[in-house]
Amino acid sequence: MIETIPLSSASFPWLSLLLLLLPLGGLIAASLAPREARWAALATAVGALIISLVVVIGFNPQQEGFQFVERSPWIPSLDINYLLGVDGLSVLFLPFTALLFIGVILASWNAIQNLPRLFFALILLLEMAIMGIFCALDTILFFLFWELSVLPIYFLISLWGIGPNRRYAGVKYTLFMLSGGVPLLLGFVVLALQTSEGISFDYTRLLHIAHTHDYQTAIFILLTLAFAVKLPLFPLHSWLPVVAQEAPTQVVALLVGLKVGVYGMIRFAFPLAPSAAQDFQYILIGLGMLGVLYGALAALGQTNLRRMLAFSSLSHVAMVFLGVVSMNQQGLQGAIFQLLNFTLIASGLFIIIGFIHQRVGSSEIPSLGGIAKSMPLLTTFFFILGAANLGIPGTSGFPAEFLLTIGVLEASLGAGLLALFSIILAAAYFLSAYRQAFLGKTRHASIGESPDLKPRELFIMLLFTSIVLFFGFYPQGILDLISTSSSNWLERMTLLIE
Repeated sequence: MIETIPLSSASFPWLSLLLLLLPLGGLIAASLAPREARWAALATAVGALIISLVVVIGFNPQQEGFQFVERSPWIPSLDINYLLGVDGLSVLFLPFTALLFIGVILASWNAIQNLPRLFFALILLLEMAIMGIFCALDTILFFLFWELSVLPIYFLISLWGIGPNRRYAGVKYTLFMLSGGVPLLLGFVVLALQTSEGISFDYTRLLHIAHTHDYQTAIFILLTLAFAVKLPLFPLHSWLPVVAQEAPTQVVALLVGLKVGVYGMIRFAFPLAPSAAQDFQYILIGLGMLGVLYGALAALGQTNLRRMLAFSSLSHVAMVFLGVVSMNQQGLQGAIFQLLNFTLIASGLFIIIGFIHQRVGSSEIPSLGGIAKSMPLLTTFFFILGAANLGIPGTSGFPAEFLLTIGVLEASLGAGLLALFSIILAAAYFLSAYRQAFLGKTRHASIGESPDLKPRELFIMLLFTSIVLFFGFYPQGILDLISTSSSNWLERMTLLIE
């Protein structure tokens, strides 16, 4: 018999306050003058960070189940509820997401001159949708937040893109995401019909029947397909390099830093259809291996920093996917750890490329060179974050990569060896691009005349790299918070009902 999932109700609705604050701040920002709108957006994002930290501080990592739970009937006849809560698998995504949005707002401070009020309002709306994805414990509520995140990204790409095909990129991204939403909703509906006591979209209730219903294969395929589009998982990735080339670098930083597709697989696809996940394990490992290798090889052949990092992100997220598919403690913990890293490391690299583009007007590697001479601070931070992206010891990338590699090796020797080989490829494409773009002769006068990091930009980089270095030396601070929930996740994945 599956035990009931403990639910710890919130004494104060912190999660609802978080979700309410962000769109309210967006409305305020949209109604103010451009300069005041920036400050309103920043104040709102800082407020969201403070609330997120309150939740983390109040979270008990030893307690099983969900905490800070808020429940209110929404459509009682269908058992659809306004149901929020966090566990060890989701709680840390709240402050890390808030930190990323603060960095994006500061990076956009003077870069966005066209319709800045609308831009910052959409940024806050997107943050609300992402926070909702991490908090929702009702599948329909999760789906609404999931779909809501598409709308602001479409406008952010189409209106503020830096490439000539930005509208095409916005449409392509939107069509991919809406196409992925169809199997997601269908999978949730089929799952809701499996309960013996009537239809239900309550995630905590659906977990109780996860091992007993007859449609696990269909549900798993539908949910995995939907989340694979968002990951993106090869071969459903074609939207990413286009968006990386055409969208504002701040928006791309959000897309590569917030891998909600992997979170969706961890939260929904695997635990709601555990037997099917085990049946498809080796097929999924094969897809992950293809993604790791394809992304690394594609990054090796790029001549644009944005596209290089986009394909690098594709390879790294495939490695995280392999960690989840390994279905062991090391793989899962490494996957969660690396997802948190993405919000600072991958996003930080794209933010720096945005700084370069603002100064030079290009991110083409052949057009760059000698950046280190005129912008030594920018060059240093790019190298630190790049080293973290490679998993160099002393950075938070190392414990995450180490756990992932151990977990993948335990599940499949071939996949583990490929993961080790991908690290060599990653070093090759990063160091090659770094040498050409940042070192050597200055090819254009604009590079030599460009200023180094400004105080606001320096603050962003100091904030991100400090956290990356801190958790590189103290990974236990993250692992302690996710340990209990990851153990429970694995127990439910392996539990057999006779």
